[in-house]
Amino acid sequence: MEPSFPRLFTVEEANTLIPKLKELLDDLAVHRDALREKAPHLEPILQAASANGGGREGSEYGVEAYRLYLAIAHIRELGVILKDLDMGLLDFPHEREGRVVFLCWHPPEEQVEYWHEIEAGYAGRQPL
Repeated sequence: MEPSFPRLFTVEEANTLIPKLKELLDDLAVHRDALREKAPHLEPILQAASANGGGREGSEYGVEAYRLYLAIAHIRELGVILKDLDMGLLDFPHEREGRVVFLCWHPPEEQVEYWHEIEAGYAGRQPL
């Protein structure tokens, strides 16, 4: 049974979203990097959290995590699938020859130029 997706994209529709997605990926990278920077300092904060709620550092980490969540949610609301946060790898469900496949894009590519079978993943990318 083929998976179901909220929407299927044409190549043109996917390409129209690229500028917005670049902005969202930039935003994601900022929050991802902030979380990585703060993560090594979390152990003492977590140990103290039961007594003081984690303090300012714990709150800042929570805010960054929530912002990251919101940015990912925004991409999902567009019907796009985030496959790799570090790479900025995105898939767009697409109908090709009567079956659903993924259009595949990531920076620094300027537009969608590849597709792959759902099961194949990035390694199975083929030119359009």
